Amino acid sequence: MTERQWLMMMVAVFVFTSPALGDATSRMQIGQLKATRAALEALRDEWQAVSAPPGEFRDYRAQLHVHTHFSHDSRSPIEEILQAAQECNTQVLMFNDHPSDEYDFFKDGYQGLRDGVLMVAGAEKGGFLVYPNRSIQANTYEGPQGLANLVRSDDGLIFLSHLEERMDWAISGITGNEIYNTHADVMEEKRFLSALKNPLMLMGLMPAIRDYPQEMFGAILDYPADYLRRWDELCQTARHTGVAANDAHHNQVIRAYVTEDQQVAIEDALGKRVATLDPEKVALVKPLVAGRKPGDVILELDLDPYPRSFQHVSTHLLMRDLTREEVWDALKSSRAYVSFEWLANPTGFWFAAQCGDQRIDVGGETTLVAGEGAQLQLAAAAPLPVLFKLLRHGQVVHEHRGREFEFVAQSSGVYRLEAWLQVAGELKPWILTNPIYVRDAQVRDAGTGQ
Repeated sequence: MTERQWLMMMVAVFVFTSPALGDATSRMQIGQLKATRAALEALRDEWQAVSAPPGEFRDYRAQLHVHTHFSHDSRSPIEEILQAAQECNTQVLMFNDHPSDEYDFFKDGYQGLRDGVLMVAGAEKGGFLVYPNRSIQANTYEGPQGLANLVRSDDGLIFLSHLEERMDWAISGITGNEIYNTHADVMEEKRFLSALKNPLMLMGLMPAIRDYPQEMFGAILDYPADYLRRWDELCQTARHTGVAANDAHHNQVIRAYVTEDQQVAIEDALGKRVATLDPEKVALVKPLVAGRKPGDVILELDLDPYPRSFQHVSTHLLMRDLTREEVWDALKSSRAYVSFEWLANPTGFWFAAQCGDQRIDVGGETTLVAGEGAQLQLAAAAPLPVLFKLLRHGQVVHEHRGREFEFVAQSSGVYRLEAWLQVAGELKPWILTNPIYVRDAQVRDAGTGQ
């Protein structure tokens, strides 16, 4: 049996044991991946630049919740991450390394403009993404609210992270929260996680990963309903800027090699052996070691390189220029939207409110107009035909298909917009905006939390 025949047999095993539909494993079947690739190529052909209304802001692409070699569970140097950012046209990298006594994440972390990429040092700490404006290594605090107060005391940014672990948290004064987290999305895929723990099933994924790497990564995408439900609740009490968490580590690498005693050892990206296979006991492995010498690598699967993670999802910031001050202003003002970039390039998308001659950008706040002939119009435009869904307090109040969207708001409330794409027979969320806050006149400026 040749190596190719062996791999094809493993694909057959994987597909046979996968469900017909409903989770990531069904989307990882070769036929579905091929259909997804064709659909995305067709979308690229349909893409048209958007004529945005006059405005002072430009669209910058950012990645939040990015780990480097400073984290205990990553080995990646900054050069690798910067190269990935440039490949994906990312202009802002916001790091969130795990804190350690061995380094000060603010003093030692990566900051400033380098090779056209603005870097911001931060940490994943105490259930938050924290971006202080000074070192907090020596500071003490009490509980989550104490940490939030500490970071915000010097105009730092702080976001609730991994909401699946803290849905009941209500911390005052924070900047916002993750509305999507790649790691959390993966952890919901129980069958896929089981496959990752089975060396033979894992090897069966090799052809799909080799031929359809981004589509394989994108197969994990599910609408983050629980995150969004909690975010909608929080936004009704105070402004909470929604951001995407790449949770990028580049630590999901599987390497199989021949040992001195002709076994097959399987290691992860950190060099930890996760399994050993005996070819005399596992017949499917025997063809792979024939003619091999100790140290020979049989296969290497790289599931989460930074370019793939960055291309999966991004947070777009509306800013005047590429500076730290502008990043702070955009995130505090909620001038941001989340895009699942692997589906299509969202650049040019906009969502705003119009009241007479006044334009209110995404994240802005305005008063519900009253009087004869007065209107507050919510409008949007996208570079692709989409299914627009307008939500008020988390409930869909209007849907429209097309490249442009208009709706007259007749009630105060927290309005946000979603754009969905039809891809290979499945509607997929593409863009999730931050809200526009429409207040009654008497409560204007209330509850911003800033």
